[in-house]
Amino acid sequence: MTENICNIAENVYRLKFEVNELCAKLGKDSEKIQIMGVSKTKTAQDVEQAIKAGITLFGENRVQELQQKAEMFQKYNMPCHIIGQLQTNKVKYLPELTSCIQSVDSVKLAKEIDKQYSKHEKVADVLVEINIGDEESKGGIDFSNAWEFIHEISELKGLTVKGLMCVPPICEGDLVRRYFAQMYQLFVDIQSKNVDNVNMNILSMGMSDDYKYAIMEGSNLIRVGSSIFGHRNYNI
Repeated sequence: MTENICNIAENVYRLKFEVNELCAKLGKDSEKIQIMGVSKTKTAQDVEQAIKAGITLFGENRVQELQQKAEMFQKYNMPCHIIGQLQTNKVKYLPELTSCIQSVDSVKLAKEIDKQYSKHEKVADVLVEINIGDEESKGGIDFSNAWEFIHEISELKGLTVKGLMCVPPICEGDLVRRYFAQMYQLFVDIQSKNVDNVNMNILSMGMSDDYKYAIMEGSNLIRVGSSIFGHRNYNI
């Protein structure tokens, strides 16, 4: 067994232990926190080891990488979401690859998802990405426009709005908690509206450096890459 394989298994064990310990302190049910393994730039072998260590949900940033690993995900009947910025011309490949797209941030993209999934007589689960820090360098819907946007795309029959996703600005402690708290309040507010085709049950926020704060503020899906797989290889 190679050192990397050992490390992945050990990392998964440590991560689950820390999530369980945190949830116990907060009085939360750790079984309701989904841990997503973000496998960007990682090999199919790395992903396979994470599966064997107990990770049951994955996320890929690029359609091309999802295509490359599709056979392995299908072998284990393992779901993998698209979580990165998505170009409309790539959507046509997704109905056969994934049931969930976490980075919906424009009406144009939502309409293309509706078109392509409807062609396959499927319905995509989508999360609306919120640009919680109002950063020009990041995708996402403006916080103040979130409800109007969700209401508009809820009329599309080829998708169902399942929740929200965000990537906050790089910051620490109380500041990042404030961003997460704002997201949770938006999540609850939209949930309370009981709109057709909006089943607000996934709040995807928190990554390797800040997932504990995200869980404290209501996240039920954390997207963890380096804490499982180690640092990314940006040369591929």
